[in-house]
Amino acid sequence: MIERDEVYRIKTLRRPGKLAEVLTAISKHNAQIGEIATISITPDYNIREIVVIALADEDVHGITESIRAVPGVEIVSDSVDRAFDAHRGGKLRIEPNVEVRTLQDMREIYTPGVARVCTAIQQDESLADTYTWRGKTIAIVTDGSRVLGLGNIGPKAALPVMEGKALFYSKFVGLNAVPLVLDTQDPDEIIETVLRIAPGFGGIHLEDIASPGVYRIEEVLENTLDVPVFHDDQHGTAVVLMGSVLSAARLLDRRIEDMTFGQVGLGAAGSAIAHLARQFPFRGVSAFDPSPTAAARLAGLGDGIAPLTTTSADDGLETIMATADIVVLTTGRANLLSPSLVRKDQVIMALTNPVPEIDRHAALEAGAAFAADGSVVNNVLAYPGIFRGALDARASRITELMKRSAAEALTDLAPAGEILPNPLDPHVHSVVAERVRRAAL
Repeated sequence: MIERDEVYRIKTLRRPGKLAEVLTAISKHNAQIGEIATISITPDYNIREIVVIALADEDVHGITESIRAVPGVEIVSDSVDRAFDAHRGGKLRIEPNVEVRTLQDMREIYTPGVARVCTAIQQDESLADTYTWRGKTIAIVTDGSRVLGLGNIGPKAALPVMEGKALFYSKFVGLNAVPLVLDTQDPDEIIETVLRIAPGFGGIHLEDIASPGVYRIEEVLENTLDVPVFHDDQHGTAVVLMGSVLSAARLLDRRIEDMTFGQVGLGAAGSAIAHLARQFPFRGVSAFDPSPTAAARLAGLGDGIAPLTTTSADDGLETIMATADIVVLTTGRANLLSPSLVRKDQVIMALTNPVPEIDRHAALEAGAAFAADGSVVNNVLAYPGIFRGALDARASRITELMKRSAAEALTDLAPAGEILPNPLDPHVHSVVAERVRRAAL
């Protein structure tokens, strides 16, 4: 079920309560109201545009008919599907950085001047980061095999997601990002393709590639290339989640040194979250996944500050709930966690979308001191600043210290009473980038 944002332009008699009648009619379809803009006011009528957030496509017809049924209300133009309207023609374009007005300009940026720059780079390849777009350009690579909430939809259908990722690189940190959607889901072919195109990019952003293949892809590319490689589904999620966990502990006035961290579900995101949690001074990190392979993989990721215990036993979920002060669930299983397992004053982060392992209100009613769902974890808070900082430092890889610094920055930037800052605030991304740059150096 995918929400749909629909824009209605309505003409209402200028009578008190008429807009309220329209909103009441919409609410009967379990729809939400977005923006309301006043287009025109006359002595007799008002014209407004209302953004209606419907639960699914099939609800739109009923909403339309309910609006039309309100006396004194007219829909004055066809409704607009905001999502399709925003995507028409794509979300990206490439524009030049330099003006070409004279023959002299052409000589400098193309022949013969370009030959001198090419020769300099041939003699010192590091100059490519200064004299081409390479030093500020990311390749966003996907095969479309595991797009969040949609599954294996293939490369073309994944392209709108990659365009969106690229847009935020440009808007927030001034980096170019090029979506590369690959017509293969073979890890070896993906590795070979990325290795061949890598000379033109300063970093490789892996996105929406299914596990376990993505683990090998990331590992080989990290060990082969001299540029940062970052699987956002793993590490971007981990950074933002850890930022929210640190903020929750702060809001509760509790020291993480006095708390234990529990991770339930060790897929791509879960294993990265648990490993990043080990880089903080928790009393301990425990993790459960019914797959012994997943648990063993986490144990093999390397050392950390906090001690690690893993289990794939049948009672692993119950064990985590009985011992951990902070519990993060990334299982993909809706309503997995019974409220009866929640202990008083626990922090519960149930991240599965669209339906979490436990509703946050149910967790709070069961005694949790703090609860959140996947809606709080927006990776756009992490990846633009992380890559900007890495490229500014000319780092060859993104380390655990860089990720930890990004998570701590998000906590420091969260407004009073909130667990994360506004992802649309450019200052947030510049601070994350600077913290990551310092950690890299």
